[in-house]
Formats: sequence, C-alpha cells, structure tokens
Amino acid sequence: MKKMRKAFCGFFLALLMLTFMSCGKKSAQYFKLWNDCDSLNALIEYVEDVTNKKSPNYIPVEDRIATFDMDGTFIGELYPSYFEYNMLEYRVLEDPDYKDKASESEIAVANAIRDFVRNGKPLPDHFDVIHGRAAAKAYAGLTIPEFDAYVKNFAKKTPNGFEGMTYAESFYKPMLEVFDYLTANGFTFYVVSGSDRFICRALVDSLGITPNRVIGMDVLLKSDNQGDEEGVDYTFKTSDTLLRTDVLLIKNLKTNKVKNIAQEIGKVPVLSFGNSGGDSAMHNYCLSNKKYKTRAFMLIADDDEDDHANREKALKLGQQWKEAGYVVISMRDDFKTIYGENVKKVDFKF
Repeated sequence: MKKMRKAFCGFFLALLMLTFMSCGKKSAQYFKLWNDCDSLNALIEYVEDVTNKKSPNYIPVEDRIATFDMDGTFIGELYPSYFEYNMLEYRVLEDPDYKDKASESEIAVANAIRDFVRNGKPLPDHFDVIHGRAAAKAYAGLTIPEFDAYVKNFAKKTPNGFEGMTYAESFYKPMLEVFDYLTANGFTFYVVSGSDRFICRALVDSLGITPNRVIGMDVLLKSDNQGDEEGVDYTFKTSDTLLRTDVLLIKNLKTNKVKNIAQEIGKVPVLSFGNSGGDSAMHNYCLSNKKYKTRAFMLIADDDEDDHANREKALKLGQQWKEAGYVVISMRDDFKTIYGENVKKVDFKF
C-alpha cells in the first residue's frame, strides 16, 4: 500500500510538473522579445492563475479588464518629448497652413516646448493642462476625419533622435507581445492616456485597437451648424458634421483616469500598465479591486543605450514604484529590443 501511495504521489507530482511546463511553454511562445525576468514571470504567473478555472483566483472572461497608458508604456516618448507636444510645436511654429493663424497664447506654449526640448528649460507648472488648452485652440475647426489624417500624416515623420522608424512605428515591440498574450487569454485591454483621445486613436489604429477601447484627453465637439446653441438644445441633422472646438473638457491624468475608467468601462480593472506618476491613480484603482486578484506594472526608461533615457532617474523611480506595490519592468534588462533591431538611436537634431 505504501509503495502504491508513493507511486501515485510520484505520478501526480510528475503530472503537475508536466502541466506547469506545458503552460510555461504556451506562454513563452508569445514572448520572443523578452528576457527571462521577474516582471515577465510575474505577468505569466498571474495570467495562468486567474484564467485557471480550478484556481480560487479565477476571473471570468467578462471581468478580465486591463488598462494601458500609451506614451512611455507601449509607444516612445523620448524623442525628445511626447508625440502630441512635438506635433503642437510643429503645428504652431512650422506648419505653413497654420502658423500665421496661431494666437499669442499658442505660440507661447509651442515656444515653451521648443525651449524645453532644445535648451533643457523647465516647462511651466501645470503644463499638461496649459498644453491641452493650446492644443484645443490649434486644431479647432477640424473635423474628426481631418484631424485623424493630420495626426497620421505627422506620424510619418522620423522621430528626432532615431533612424529606421517613423513616429507611427515607434511602438515598444515587447509590449505589443503583451497585447497578443492578454488577448489570447481572454482579456480586453483599453488604452487610457493623457494624450488627446483622437491622437491615440490615430496612432493605435495600425495595431487593430478599436476606437471604443481608447480613452484620452477630450475637447468639446459640436456640429458645424450648431452656432452658440448648447448641445442639449440643438438637434444634429444628417447634413451636419462634427467639429473640434477650442474648449478643453478634461486632461486625462491621475484621478481623471480613474473617473474616465469608471464612466466609460464601468468595471474596475484587474491589470494596469503605466510608466509615470500620472498612472499611479489608475494603478491604485486597479489594486483596490476587492473582488479579484490584481497586478499593476510600471515601465522604467533605464536603457540609455537604445533610448534617450536618464538611467539614474529611472532607477530611483523603479525603487519608488516597487515600494508602492507595483511590478517594475526594466526596459534595459527585461527587453531584448525596444523598437526593433533596425532602429538606431542618434543625436538629436535641432
């Protein structure tokens, strides 16, 4: 009897090991651009646990919600600043179709970005909102298709500080593997960014991320025939067209991200990915989910060989994020590549 029990235990242990190895292999097939690292193992262990129907941590498919910041989380932001900042600088100071129409306030904001980028001059306090208001003015009057085309056209440019890619191609390739992995495991992921919602939609269109899964900064939209009437008083006609206005509604950062997630998704996420303090509120909202097991991940830009990163600052942030309870992803140590093997970091050109 003892021999039978011993044999059974041995068989059961071997079966468990085989199952574990099989799961590991299934997960590993998605991650060709990652090194074997703690952050990736934490993600795989989490997903395999919460998708296992026999686990006490099982999460039904309908509640497998993941949220991702955009800039610096799965698309570059160090060229040498945010895409939307660079685009506004171009719009106001260089675009031949607009620069002569720009207001003094728009020019001041664009010059602040230029001074920050070229001379290292600090941006004014609360610049995220200041920029949002200037951006609302700079693109006011454009239809949604016109703005989408404008973003995509600007995104064809080569990012400052790089060779071998365009803005439209400047995705963190390992993070795209995370999208595929989560999708294969029944997760629905949303882009929750501080950048303009319609900029985000234009940039992620090539990834097949549908517009209804993108949340971002918003400006007021109105009909071209609405005039001064409030939307509640005006009836949109079949001949009407929606236009962007110069009114900033919300800058989607910090607790505003939480607010928008609650309003637009209607569920508390179980996974959250970000890269900055502006994402901490979103992460904490995820971790506050009392119903399910959760995880929050922070990328740190610590690769100063392949990206224009400040490694010392990134490492300090990494320690801060660990203390906050987030899993830290090191772009230098955890990624085999950031933008792809054919992309080269070069000096900035001004």
